[in-house]
Formats: sequence, C-alpha cells, structure tokens
Amino acid sequence: MSRIGKKPVNLPQGVSVSISADNVVSVKGPLGELKQKVDPDITVKVEGNEVVLSRPTDHKRHRSLHGLYRALINNMVIGVSKGFEVQQELVGVGYKAEVKGQILEMSLGFSHDIYFEMPKEIKVEAITEKKGNPKVILKSIDKQLLGQVAAKIRSLRKPEPYKGKGIRFVGEVVRKKAGKSASV
Repeated sequence: MSRIGKKPVNLPQGVSVSISADNVVSVKGPLGELKQKVDPDITVKVEGNEVVLSRPTDHKRHRSLHGLYRALINNMVIGVSKGFEVQQELVGVGYKAEVKGQILEMSLGFSHDIYFEMPKEIKVEAITEKKGNPKVILKSIDKQLLGQVAAKIRSLRKPEPYKGKGIRFVGEVVRKKAGKSASV
C-alpha cells in the first residue's frame, strides 16, 4: 500500500470537500476554492472530517496515482485554510524589484527592465530594506501555480556560482566555486 496514499487527509475547521459525479474534487475554505480532476480509477470519499482515497488494484499506475492525488488534495486543503508563501531575494549590485498592480518590474543587470505579469490567483509584494537585498514575496492558495511562477522568476537570472549573483529563494545556499587564481 502507498504510504502517502493510505493516510487520510484531515479537514480543518471551515474547510469543506465535495466530489462531483465526474470525479472532480472541490475544496472550499476561508481563503477560496480549488478544484482538481481525479483519475476515474481512484475512489475519493469524505468520511466525517477526513478525505480517504482508495485504489482498485496494486498495479504500478494505480499505486503512483494513489499517492499523487492524495498529495494534491492535501495541498488544496492546506492552501484554502492557510495559504502558501514563497520568498525570493535578488542578490546583486543595482538589482531591484517593484510591484505595480499585478506586474512585477525588475532590474536584473540587463540593458532593459523585465516586466513580469502575475496570474490573478497570486498576490505579489516587493520589499527593499536598507543594507539588504530586495525581496519578492509571492502568496497564493494554489501551491502548484505558485511554484511554477516562482521557478519562472528564478529562471530570469539564476544564481551564478562565482559571485552568487542572481535570484534565489530565501534560505537557499548557493555553492560557490573558486575563480581563477593568479600564478606567482
């Protein structure tokens, strides 16, 4: 049995789950509503304040889908009750970020500024502190979308291994390489 798939998903106070006839799981909570289509082979049931998933056989495909959909539903429940947050910092001289509505404007050392339009499901804010690197904070109830947008922003200027300049997640450790050493 899948270790993750067989664990029930606990529903916190104020979160409700409904399953439609075509196997679409809908999770409603204080922060919003999320929907996820579940494979027809996987059975989803709401028992009390828990969501239980089961699979028909021990076939490899069924085992993998069992854990996948349990994790997706768990992330939906956490998202509508608490929400998710990703913090990124811009490391480099002259790097800056500011928010204008749903557009994130960044100066990343290129000859031009970069304008990144955010999806409407994501709230973005930029913080610039004195003697600190500018930070971009992304908040959303959809973990999948949040991770995708954060990865796209990071890909605009990945941290390089010599000086460590670039966009990195807060707390991320960039392994530095030794540069050229002058011969004596």
